[in-house]
Order: sequence, then structure tokens, then C-alpha cells
Amino acid sequence: MSSGKHLSKGSPKPTLPEDGLPRLFSMRFCPYAQRAHLVLNAKNVKYHTVYINLTEKPEWLVEYSALLKVPALQLAGEKGQPSLIESLVIAEYLDEKYPQNPLLPKDPLKKAQDKILLERFNGITGAFMKILIQNANIEEFWVALDIFEQELTKRGTPYFGGDKPGFVDYMIWPWLERLAVLEFVTKESYSFDEKRFAKVSKLVKLLKEDAVVKSFYATPEQHQEFWRTRKAGKANYDLLASL
Repeated sequence: MSSGKHLSKGSPKPTLPEDGLPRLFSMRFCPYAQRAHLVLNAKNVKYHTVYINLTEKPEWLVEYSALLKVPALQLAGEKGQPSLIESLVIAEYLDEKYPQNPLLPKDPLKKAQDKILLERFNGITGAFMKILIQNANIEEFWVALDIFEQELTKRGTPYFGGDKPGFVDYMIWPWLERLAVLEFVTKESYSFDEKRFAKVSKLVKLLKEDAVVKSFYATPEQHQEFWRTRKAGKANYDLLASL
């Protein structure tokens, strides 16, 4: 349930049905929020979405997200209707809560290794923002991505999850989907080397055809247009609302 419109300062608190379904507070172009959407969709869990304008946040957001961040997941079916924040916390909770289509490995060692790999992904998310905000050299991003190319080569499988997408695949996908934003920002200095990133390149192509990824996908042109409006100081959060 969502109109796709982002609620902002002064917006009344949305009235949601008391049906016990999870309530996801999100922003359509936030890669961290996208993680939560992907896991919910992978599990075929019905849920309500409330989109938030992150420039002019509604006053009542604090009731669901103490740090005023998205994603925030209100567990309407639990006693006291508590809320969770932080994308990886939410994603792991959902994977354990809804056992269908498990995403994290059952083996404790493999699960730990996947979590360590995602800790190393902070190098990519950090480089991504430094490029967008500080015009940092894009090579820092590629060096961070080298780790994932090497790991995928080592595993010898098309996905980090094996023969099908798993937890790591869905957690890193939002930034792979946004490579077009890096291209838009860095212009002629952008160069995705398909030889250097042969495995990651194949992974991107495979994930673009994945039903879960398709369920919450924005095109390169849409991502570029959103970033253009954001950089201009007038972020068009509702870019996809009428589509």
C-alpha cells in the first residue's frame, strides 16, 4: 500500500490498516531502503510502504525511526509494534522471521564469512558517496570492487549465494544498479572495465534479469535524473510516483 508519493514536513501521519503487516518507511532512491524492499519481495511478504522526503522529513517520523533514517520497519504484528532501523539489521531479521527462500547460508562459518564480506562492502559505499559529494577519484571505488571480483572468482559460482541470488547479492545490488550515477557524475573519467570485473559484470547482467531485482528497479536514466535534481537542490523524490 503506497501511492508512491513521498511524505514531507507538515504531512499528516498516514492512516494504515491494523492488519498486522509490516510497515516499511522508505525513500524510492535510497540504496539502503532498497535492501529492505528486496528482502521483503524475495520472501513474498506483503507489507505497506510509506515513502519519506528525506530533505523535509515529516515530524512524526521519529515515532518510527529514532534516528530519522530510512529504512525503518515497524513490526505491526508484534506486541507494542516496535520498529527496526539499519538496513542489514532489518534484512537479517526478515531472513530469520520468514524462513521461505532463505538468503543467508545455514552453515555458521559461511554465514559469518558473508557478514564479513558485507563489512568490507563499506569501502564501496564510502567511496560511492565521496565521489558524489566530494568529487573523489573513482579509482577508490574500483579498488574496493576488486575485493568482490576476487571473492566471486574464488567461490566459482555465478552469484555470491551460489547458483541463485543470496543475501550478499541483494545487499550489494543497489550500488551496482547505481553505476550509472557514477558515470553521470564522473563523466569522461568513468570506465567500467569488463575485463577487470569479468565476474561482477556477469553478475550484474544476471541480477538485472532476476524477478526480485525487477520488482524494485529503476533504470540508469531514472537514477541519473534523480541525482541531477538532487544535485540542483530540488530532489525529485516523486520521479517514479506516476509511473
